[in-house]
This record gives sequence, C-alpha cells and structure tokens, in this order.
Amino acid sequence: MTGRVGHPPYIGHSQVSEVRLERSQMNRFTDIMSYKNMTKELVILLGIAIVIGFTANYFSPKGIALFGEWDTSKGVITAKSKEDVVVRELEITDVPVAKKMYDTGKYLFLDARSYEVYEEGRIKGAVSVPVGGFYDVADTFIEKYPLSTGIITYCSGRECDDSHELAQYLFDEGYTEIHVFIDGYPAWKAEGYPIE
Repeated sequence: MTGRVGHPPYIGHSQVSEVRLERSQMNRFTDIMSYKNMTKELVILLGIAIVIGFTANYFSPKGIALFGEWDTSKGVITAKSKEDVVVRELEITDVPVAKKMYDTGKYLFLDARSYEVYEEGRIKGAVSVPVGGFYDVADTFIEKYPLSTGIITYCSGRECDDSHELAQYLFDEGYTEIHVFIDGYPAWKAEGYPIE
C-alpha cells in the first residue's frame, strides 16, 4: 500500500486500531512503571526520614525514650526521657498515708503547680513553689526552711511530674527528707481533707 508521492502510505482502519492499542498498552506500561518508581522513591524517603528522626532523638539531650510507664496505678506516668526525674522510691501512693504524714505536722507541703493554680485551691498550709520558678525563690526558701526540713511535694496528680522535678531541685540544694505525693491536690480534695 503506497500513497501518493510525499505522503505516508495508506494505513487501513484495523491497522490504526492496532497502533492505537499498542500505544495505549505502552502508555499503561509507562504509567505503571512510573507509579512503581514513585512508590519506591517514597518508601526510600520515608525510611531515610525515620532513620534521621530516631538518630536525632537518640543524640538529643531531651530525647524521648521509645518505651515509657503509662500505668497510673504504678505511679506518675512518664515517657522515661533521658532527663527523667521520676523516682519511684520517693512516691507516696496512698492518699491516707499522705494525710497521716500531714497530721504529724512534721512535713512542709510544697505545691509545685503554677501560682495561679495554687491560688485556685491548695492543701491547707501548703507553700507555693512553682517548679518553673524554683531558682527565683531558692535562696529565700533555703533561708526560711533548713535543709533538715521534711518536705512533701505535690502537683495535679499522677499525670503531672512537676512534683518530682521540684523534689529533684530540692535534693540538688541539699534537702534529704523529701517525699512526692503523687495523687496531688485533686485526690486530697476528693477525700475531703483540709484545703484552702
């Protein structure tokens, strides 16, 4: 089948259909290969991002541990970061035990929550020492309360580790008789114990 001079040869209808079908199949094949390559590249990028993330977390001084303690029945919940301040041996895990210690009058209760929250309600006689401002009041606090003072820190319950952090600051300053009332103000109030 030849066409006129200068024109391509004549192609019949069935031949055009075959050529279109071949082109369509080639386009589909190209699309599939393109999707496979794109998926492969995304998986590689995701893998690299995960490796970089875990590496950065590992070397970061404030990195988060992969495993934590999330059961409040065992004490204050914590992600157990590298700077974890939760010391289980200091914890008072029973509200009536905290009340008995309070009743002896031998312990100073310290509220580690912010001053605004402290003003909304606190254990009766507790002193406000917000953990975020500890070093602003540390010198005055040490002058007023000798290092032999028995101290019980508390905050907003088992999901708050401010009381543990405050206890650590106090240890760093030289206090030795420190306990952490982990159920904090909400549990104290729920029991109907003295508040102000």
